[in-house]
Amino acid sequence: MTWRGTATAQDRFFGSLPYLLPLMEVSLLALSYAVRFGIGLFAQFPIFSLILVPLSPLIRVYTAFPFAGLIVFILLLSLVVRNSNISHFIRFNTMQAILLDILLIVGQMILNLILQPALGTGLILDTLLNVVVLGILAAVSYCVAQTVLGRYAEIPTLSEAVHMQVR
Repeated sequence: MTWRGTATAQDRFFGSLPYLLPLMEVSLLALSYAVRFGIGLFAQFPIFSLILVPLSPLIRVYTAFPFAGLIVFILLLSLVVRNSNISHFIRFNTMQAILLDILLIVGQMILNLILQPALGTGLILDTLLNVVVLGILAAVSYCVAQTVLGRYAEIPTLSEAVHMQVR
């Protein structure tokens, strides 16, 4: 669904760039669990680590700066989402990427603070970690594909929240 005008090729490109944020975060989450505990998608299926190959220079820069995620979040929110001079399509996709990242951070906090101390590093934690990683990877893939096609990526509850934020 494209409304509020058509999406140009430039809008499609810039609309898909913010999805690098949740993609990098989910890669770091999966990698950290694979290194620390030997569990997770990257430990079970090393082929998934190919996701890291094109992202590795960006991940190195991202992890080199303390609070890089917070800085990128604030910059995207203030400079892109709240800027009415930027097309609605780009602002929508930026806000949706930010909300996907927030969901990932909340999921990571629940895993680290509640589930890991309670469950250890067993099958249940491994399964929940894989669900979070695969869910975010699927959502990012869907959103990028829809954005490249010039459509709004509609994820039921998430997109409603985005529509409320981006007018």
